[in-house]
Amino acid sequence: MSALPTSYDTIVVGAGPAGVMAAVHAAARGDVALIDSAQLPRDKSCGGMLNEFAQEFLRDFGGVPDDMVLDPAWVNFRYHDWDRRIKKPTELRFANVDRRAFDDWLVSLLPDNVTVISPASLVTFTEEDDGVTVVAKGAGSEQLSWRCANLIGCDGPRSTVRRTLGVGSVSTYVTLQDFCRLEGEIEPYFDCVYMRDIGDSFAYAYVVPKGDVAIVGSVFYPKTKRPHLKQELTLGMLAEKLPLGPSVKREAWIALSVRDRSDVVFGSGRVLLAGEAGGFMSPTSGEGISYALNTGRLAGAAVGGAAPLDALDAYRASAGHVSRNISRKLKWLPFMESQTGKYLAGFVPAPLVSRVTKGL
Repeated sequence: MSALPTSYDTIVVGAGPAGVMAAVHAAARGDVALIDSAQLPRDKSCGGMLNEFAQEFLRDFGGVPDDMVLDPAWVNFRYHDWDRRIKKPTELRFANVDRRAFDDWLVSLLPDNVTVISPASLVTFTEEDDGVTVVAKGAGSEQLSWRCANLIGCDGPRSTVRRTLGVGSVSTYVTLQDFCRLEGEIEPYFDCVYMRDIGDSFAYAYVVPKGDVAIVGSVFYPKTKRPHLKQELTLGMLAEKLPLGPSVKREAWIALSVRDRSDVVFGSGRVLLAGEAGGFMSPTSGEGISYALNTGRLAGAAVGGAAPLDALDAYRASAGHVSRNISRKLKWLPFMESQTGKYLAGFVPAPLVSRVTKGL
């Protein structure tokens, strides 16, 4: 790493969907460094589901390669009230992909003037009149330092870029997901499961078939105590009716809990934020990949097409509709999370559930 350049036109932190798209488009203005704290290719705890907006977005890159699509290739979202045995399938269709392979494929789309540096964890940065100084820690605790004209933070829900900017943190859900061996067939749905016996800290569970395993995940509200114990309870209840075998792997992570318009931040000065780092995620469905792809592209395009000091204004103007989309969904959130909302959903006709779900 000592032979790397000491300066880049743009540095992007985080090599997920937002970071890759930011780097692809920022490269139009000059050389880019894309850094990530993990050794690539990385593992990311995620259901690996691409909604119709993500699918449409990726058509510009030739679409998702067949070799990363799992069986079943397509799953439709379904509302599932476990206790009342109510299932409401929707028309919202997801491509079912291997998330590790998907992220690796995205990195392959980078142009030649993007340098990928991993592992390299951002330590801090300092913004000056003529640029940004970025300090990171490489393999073996090697200290790395570069200069850039713009910095784009795409480093997820625990964003070091956002924290260093001091623009306000966002609370996070606790997420756990197990990869359970399948001992029989399950229906080809992306099931969102509501269960009342897990406790008030439990938001919902989800079940997705992935070849010979099923991902069984749980989402818990912030500050949940003993989530692993609650996940075991969830698995046990689901296994009573589904052919779930033993778990071969468990992943623990966090996801944004966007609660207010102020959680969405575009950046400050020469520093832009995209994806979960900027608060860009559906507060109602928890879907984040399409938001990451879109805001990463818009942030990168703003940098690639504007002077360094004008990039943030260009980004804010181009991505304003994304912020408004999140604000609209926030109006639905209190009702959706209420016991009344979850109860009434069981009486809504399936076609209406489908229409509403597409807007979430």
